[in-house]
This record gives sequence, structure tokens and C-alpha cells, in this order.
Amino acid sequence: MDAEKIISELSFKAVRSSGSGGQNVNKVSSKVVLSFDISASQALAEEEKLLLQTNIGARLTTENILILNCDEDRSQLKNKEIVTKRFLELIKKGLYVPKIRKATKVPKSVIKKRIKDKKNISDLKQSRRKPDF
Repeated sequence: MDAEKIISELSFKAVRSSGSGGQNVNKVSSKVVLSFDISASQALAEEEKLLLQTNIGARLTTENILILNCDEDRSQLKNKEIVTKRFLELIKKGLYVPKIRKATKVPKSVIKKRIKDKKNISDLKQSRRKPDF
């Protein structure tokens, strides 16, 4: 994954934001909407596209477009930085492949210890019983 190449494929759109800002909200488009078309991306390999579609498929539209927005700050530039950072983290998480767990055999010493402990507890409980005449 080449971050610079992917960032060049992003499309940003500035929209009027809701929330705090008073009259400034009505005049300035500070909310940033990021959209990224996964299927049309040249920066991602086909395997990476499939991996993203399976891992973050719930966040994609029916046309495989990822849409993120940010209106945390009153500055359009800061919102653009925040949403880009959030996008890159999401892509990294989406491309993460967990290591396959290798099943290992239980060591003989562990089995012996468990059986010995069971025997000790059994003997202890036997000694607590009333004697059988």
C-alpha cells in the first residue's frame, strides 16, 4: 500500500457544517467529506481491494465507495487533515491479515503435572472421609 498514491486518488468536498460556530456556520463550508472509490483505485492491487471489501464492507456504499466526513474543527484545512488521517488508519486496519494460529501439542510434563495434582487432591479428599470399618 502506497499512502501517497492513495491520497492522490482521494476526492474531497467541502460542505456547510452543523454544530458550534454561530453565524460562521451559515457562511463557511468547513465540513469535509472524503470519498474513495476502491474498485477504481490504481494504487491498490486486486487482492487488497478484495480484502478491503470484506474487512470494511459495512462502511462501503453499493458501488464500493468509502465515504468519511469530519466537522470536528471550525477550520476546513484541519478537518481535511483529520479525515485523511482517519482514512489511512481505516485502510491499514482493513488491509491487516492476522497470523494463522499453529496448533501445538501439549507437553508431556504438563500432562504429568495435571495428573499428579489430581492424584494429590484425590488423596487429600480420601483422608477427610470417615474410616470404613
